[in-house]
Amino acid sequence: CAWSIERPPGDTAGCTFCHTSSEERCSTCHQRHQFDPAVARHSEQCKACHWGKDHRDWEAYDISIHGVVYQVNKWNPTEFDFSKKLSDADYVGPTCQYCHMRGGHHNVQRLSTVYTSMGMSNADRGAPLWKEKRDTWVSVCDDCHSPRFARENLQAMDEACIDAGLKYTETFKVAENLMLDGMGEPMPKDLAPDWSGQHIWS
Repeated sequence: CAWSIERPPGDTAGCTFCHTSSEERCSTCHQRHQFDPAVARHSEQCKACHWGKDHRDWEAYDISIHGVVYQVNKWNPTEFDFSKKLSDADYVGPTCQYCHMRGGHHNVQRLSTVYTSMGMSNADRGAPLWKEKRDTWVSVCDDCHSPRFARENLQAMDEACIDAGLKYTETFKVAENLMLDGMGEPMPKDLAPDWSGQHIWS
């Protein structure tokens, strides 16, 4: 990825731990020494890769209301019976697997969130692909919530993304004007580039 170019090895060591052939191995989720589906159904299995400064999926889930319900009740077999298949499970709250692997389907991307990073990187721009993803997202939430609840949350995320985009544009313009006025300094060549792979501002 462009954002990792020129980073020191210490920064990318965590990336290569997951983004290698281990991504496609069964033992990544099922554990090599305890190949038990009940173990793979715990949200902590996803934490092995989906956490940290570059993609804070676990942290976002863990502090959400869904994550709190999971943490409080995960040892209670009447609330979370991990011996049941996902299609049969009736959890008191969603685990990562319950939503992303709904019905026990192993293609996690099929039921990914509408946007990356727990839903906050890109507002809906009207493309058919987004409508399909949004409808799928709402259908997953419908298991426990009303369709109105899910759609209102999508709208709130869209508005937050639009607001964030406006703030980013304003901030970028301030930095650009500083550069044009000779008051800014270009990023030194020994530092990491920005997310698009460009050395822009210090």
